[in-house]
Amino acid sequence: MITKIERRIKIKYRVRNKISGTAERPRMSVFRSNKQIYVQFINDLTGTTLASASSLGLEKCAKKEQAAQVGALAAKAALEAGIVTVVFDRNGYLYHGRVKELADAARNGGLKF
Repeated sequence: MITKIERRIKIKYRVRNKISGTAERPRMSVFRSNKQIYVQFINDLTGTTLASASSLGLEKCAKKEQAAQVGALAAKAALEAGIVTVVFDRNGYLYHGRVKELADAARNGGLKF
């Protein structure tokens, strides 16, 4: 029997075979834990992180609100780093709930994906 984590990792690798980040269009990778949510903008050609944002310090609000705030912070950090367009990597998570809130807030913040 396949576990929930094994299923997510299988989906993650299937998605990662199709997308890759470059300097002009980096990969926006989302990681969500039980309490926090993190975003990184990654250039896969050089293996470097160009910008990042997380929900550390935002624990006083609901998780969906945290995700929306992190999306806005990520968009601001990306625009400061000169990133306008990205490739969205949901990292094997379903595109609903906190992941969707983060993506919508990043789009509203000025990112294109």
